[in-house]
Amino acid sequence: MAARGKSILKDLEKDVAAINGALLANLQTHVPLIAEVGRHILLSGGKRIRPLLFILSARMCGCQGNHLTGFSTIFEYLHAATLLHDDVIDAASVRRGASTANTIWGNQAVILVGDFLLAKALSLAVTTNKLKILQVLSHATTMMAEGEILQLLHAGNLKITEAEYFEVITRKTAILMSAACQIGAILGGAPPGQEDALGQMGLNLGITFQVVDDILDYTGDERELGKEICADLREGRVTLPLIHALSQASPPDRERLAAIAQALTPESAPELRSLLDKCGSLDYARTVARSYTLTAQENLKTFPPSLEKTYFSAITEELLARTH
Repeated sequence: MAARGKSILKDLEKDVAAINGALLANLQTHVPLIAEVGRHILLSGGKRIRPLLFILSARMCGCQGNHLTGFSTIFEYLHAATLLHDDVIDAASVRRGASTANTIWGNQAVILVGDFLLAKALSLAVTTNKLKILQVLSHATTMMAEGEILQLLHAGNLKITEAEYFEVITRKTAILMSAACQIGAILGGAPPGQEDALGQMGLNLGITFQVVDDILDYTGDERELGKEICADLREGRVTLPLIHALSQASPPDRERLAAIAQALTPESAPELRSLLDKCGSLDYARTVARSYTLTAQENLKTFPPSLEKTYFSAITEELLARTH
């Protein structure tokens, strides 16, 4: 990413610090375990992309004020709730380089804290007294639950199609980014066309984000990722690079890809990566990610020039170029 983009994103550090403070402030509860688990998942890292998308959308549409930071925690609480539930479902032991909450406090406690974070997000949403915001948020949470279930149904499915893959990631990941942007527009009183454009931009950004995530599962640095390479595949997630390779490989290579994917070991991971490269599947996935980024940038054209629009342009490139 260009140096200019990095300097622009650095300007958002104050907003990120304010979001982190609000996340902790809104975790006040009479049950110490909730705050303990909440702090573990919320302070273990994260780029705060979803709250930032909301804040920038609201500001770009004319809504200012310190209340935006507190309200933005809705999207991070929802995201954290899905991470807690995911780690239980996947029996994961490491996230962002640290032990997962379920390995420390157990599955039952972690599932219930995830439920608390979901409830907290919805209680914050009610404070706006805007029915449309509740409708957008309830639609998003419903789709997220559907995405989780679809992902579970497709676990280990080497016959999953690209269309089915995009349905999963749209529901599981992209819809929350879309909701963050759309709700920011609603709070800012944007006209319907701009509200829809921001919702679509968030959706396209979310798809880019997940496709890049799925590329990094094969190509990333374990220290940067905070997890093992091919961890998603080990948990049964068949994603775009492998879907493409299975459709393009010669019969012998396809048979070998399937054999490795079904019994992946650290020793066989380099061979899998080599086969993905041979099929051009990683480059294909990068091209797909770039196309969604370009569409997200196209969605912004309906808005006049502003500082927030410049930030958005930087973020679209940052999400595409990220290495963790």
